[in-house]
Amino acid sequence: METDHAETEIHEKLLSLAHAKGLDIDGGQVRRSSSRFCLGIEHGDYNGLELFGVGTDRFIWLAYKANRLGRIRIFSENFPEDGVVDISLQSSPDPADVADSWARFPHGVSAILRASGYALTTGFDAVLLGNIPGGGMSRSASLALNLLATFFEVNRISGAEGMAMVDLAQRVETDYIGSPCGKLDQIMIYYAKAGMGTFYDPTSGKIEHIPFGGDADAFRLVSLDTGTKRPGLEKSTYKVRRNECDTLNAFLSKHMETTVAGISREPEYRKAIALLDQHGHGSLQMRLKYLYEARQRFHGTLRFWREGDVAAIGANFRADGISLRDDYVISGPELESMCDIARTVEGVYGERMLGGGDKGAAGAIIRTDALSRLKAAVARAYPLCHPAYADTFAVHGCRSVDGITCQPLIDS
Repeated sequence: METDHAETEIHEKLLSLAHAKGLDIDGGQVRRSSSRFCLGIEHGDYNGLELFGVGTDRFIWLAYKANRLGRIRIFSENFPEDGVVDISLQSSPDPADVADSWARFPHGVSAILRASGYALTTGFDAVLLGNIPGGGMSRSASLALNLLATFFEVNRISGAEGMAMVDLAQRVETDYIGSPCGKLDQIMIYYAKAGMGTFYDPTSGKIEHIPFGGDADAFRLVSLDTGTKRPGLEKSTYKVRRNECDTLNAFLSKHMETTVAGISREPEYRKAIALLDQHGHGSLQMRLKYLYEARQRFHGTLRFWREGDVAAIGANFRADGISLRDDYVISGPELESMCDIARTVEGVYGERMLGGGDKGAAGAIIRTDALSRLKAAVARAYPLCHPAYADTFAVHGCRSVDGITCQPLIDS
């Protein structure tokens, strides 16, 4: 990976932090993991539906070097109040004891790897720095994947690649942290390639990288960071929707011998809606409505990506967002304020909430020359809508990037 000036500055900051905290990473490595931007089907992963998205250039950087202590010593610049976290390779605390700390992730990685039969014998010193918004662009999946790759490298463990790595990253969240996440985030980050969209077919389990068919410089994917912080999927509306979808799939299995993934045609959909109505499941009707209609738009989005038709992609993105707001009911007031503002700006093709919902970041698909107008509109209107976040919101124009990269730490 070629290193530009901004990346060099990140390396210098990581090295400076390590020296200040008494951590030895001199001559070590920097692993960089991306965020992700889902183009469909948001919340489709835990319903067995197709997925499509890209890696984006909001990152987590982990600078590290093996030590001889048999322990991990790690500091996060994003959570300096926790100081240097000291982690055993042989045991992990009860998840409840670290539930409110970012350190639950390295503890969780250590615990899941041991439970999976991996021998951990070598520790490392490390410093973390990230600029991914706290909700909507998969900061947790990015961190889990980054840590997993680092544990494996330092301990010279091979063979954990592809979906095996995705599965482990998911288990860190589901089995240790208690977050009922699917695999969308992990797949979109782990497999991300610059200039490509990642398509995942759950039926075959195959990944396909689809080149964008137009001028990639003509559009941007935008993170509309509301400045809010979501405490985690396990503490959000996401968990409620996940439970509802489990109930929906059980209902469809009982009454139609199928699941949400099997409702792909209009007659099946109408039958399912009627049955749900007969049994008084109004809220489940709405959840199915979003998932079914988003699926109908999905293959159009793939075609538009291949053709380079950003305006059509944006129109589907917007339609998904309206349904996520009204039918899936997973958005939040700050997220919708960002969408309302973006919708008024010339050159914005589509906008919607991102990720697990409630808080965090919304997203927009825009013509490149609209970025300055969008930033100005948000700067004017958003603080008036939500003055509590007037100093914490941000707008970032993003490009598609490789999901995971690693290179030697630069010491200038």
